[in-house]
Amino acid sequence: MEVIIRSPGTPLEEVVVECPDLTWNQVFCELDRMRRGGQVRLTMKGPGLYALSGTTASNSSI
Repeated sequence: MEVIIRSPGTPLEEVVVECPDLTWNQVFCELDRMRRGGQVRLTMKGPGLYALSGTTASNSSI
């Protein structure tokens, strides 16, 4: 979440790079959980390209 808050619109692949101790699948599963919980918004930027941003609700609780 820190990566997404620091850089709204962060590409999914950059979030994976920022979490070197985790696999791509672990990062994706956590981001999917946060998306389903309304903490993260996933936006398609092109074929196979997605950007992440925090939702207003998650930003206000910080």
